[in-house]
Amino acid sequence: MKHHLDWSSYETAGQGDAYAGIPATGGDFAKAVAVCISDRLCQRKPKGVMCPSFRVSDDAVQSPGGRVLVLKAALNGEFGPTPFADPRLAEAMDLCVGCKGCKRECANQVDMAAIKIEWQAQRNALTGVPLRDRLFAGLPRWLQYPHLLRWGVKLRNRVPLLARLLEAYTGIAADRRLPEPAARPFVTPARAADTDMMAADGRDVVLFVDTFARHFEPGIADAALAVLRAAGYRVQVLAPAADDAEPARPLCCGRTWLSLGQVEAARNEARRMQAALRPALATGLPIIGLEPSCILSLRDDHLKLGLGPEAEVLAKQVWLFEEFIAREHDRKRLSLALKPLGGEKLLVHGHCHQKAVGAMKSLRKVLRLIPDLEFEFVESSCCGMAGSFGLDAEHAAISRQMAELDLLPALRALPDAPVLANGFSCRHQIVEGVARRPQHVAELMCAALA
Repeated sequence: MKHHLDWSSYETAGQGDAYAGIPATGGDFAKAVAVCISDRLCQRKPKGVMCPSFRVSDDAVQSPGGRVLVLKAALNGEFGPTPFADPRLAEAMDLCVGCKGCKRECANQVDMAAIKIEWQAQRNALTGVPLRDRLFAGLPRWLQYPHLLRWGVKLRNRVPLLARLLEAYTGIAADRRLPEPAARPFVTPARAADTDMMAADGRDVVLFVDTFARHFEPGIADAALAVLRAAGYRVQVLAPAADDAEPARPLCCGRTWLSLGQVEAARNEARRMQAALRPALATGLPIIGLEPSCILSLRDDHLKLGLGPEAEVLAKQVWLFEEFIAREHDRKRLSLALKPLGGEKLLVHGHCHQKAVGAMKSLRKVLRLIPDLEFEFVESSCCGMAGSFGLDAEHAAISRQMAELDLLPALRALPDAPVLANGFSCRHQIVEGVARRPQHVAELMCAALA
């Protein structure tokens, strides 16, 4: 079996364990599957991160442990010579939203989100990449023509007949609004003369503006720049390297491709980022990002792309915006004057990946920096949008059911409360579910600047 991701970190997994049950084929990928010990902790229904597809369906197959059993059967030859094209495996993997809850809450940290990427890549190699997956994954490329894409999306959102025709042709749910690109994308400011990457005072940082902030919500990037500069940091916005083959196209972490099993395209995007970051990696500059799924991919999923030691260095040097602010505050290096905001209690929804890596602690610390701010973390599972998952015609209904487990009822209970959600997909789901546009923490802090 040729792997699309690098599973070598599991090389010694299960050795000496008589009950590991490692499948007969699949090599190190099979060992990654077999770390599950079948304790059924993933088949629970309390509030929290763990497996929203099981909580909604009440079907054991739609839990990490249930998926492991089907994967083991496939890798043991029970599904014939092309198991990754078998509909039984597709049924088991289909509702995994890649929330990474299992990696945090499973006793052995089974990484079903990464396993699903490998399954999709294997299936794509056998059956081809579906049109819808090509459209969604290629979003960073389509956004080279932002005005044309914006016009097309607006037209589709406003003409129900066109939306239904596109659903029939592409499988994109007609009853879902697609996010519309902003009228004006984020524009990288000219580099100031004092932005010296080799400055000795430790006040230089690199800001990575992801595809979603750049093209859909540029106010988030503007707010992050304002806060970092107000705190005394010299900010360089990451741009392609001088020898980049596509210097006019903004950098992307490759998440859209990776989440849909198009690993080689994701690897190419990751290499572009590494080339652009090489000077910052060499000098140890903090690299700050805004979108949890993008930044935490650099820290986790990119380590499975076979990109060499630089990927490991980057994983240790990249921070979510709120993680960096919290770290600098803990180090007594943060000089930021903030004022009270007033208003109702703030409701906070955490992105699944933030929860999975424990990044919500940093968010809590940062919110406490704003004087007199009253806030409450919504105890919820995945919002259900999960990238493009909630936009799929066959997934739209269950995506809404996931949102209705905990998140949307909690927001409806306090209809006047402002909402904070750092994930782009989370904000999209909330806007559709309760017609309230959540803020990103960078926007909240910018509003609180004295």
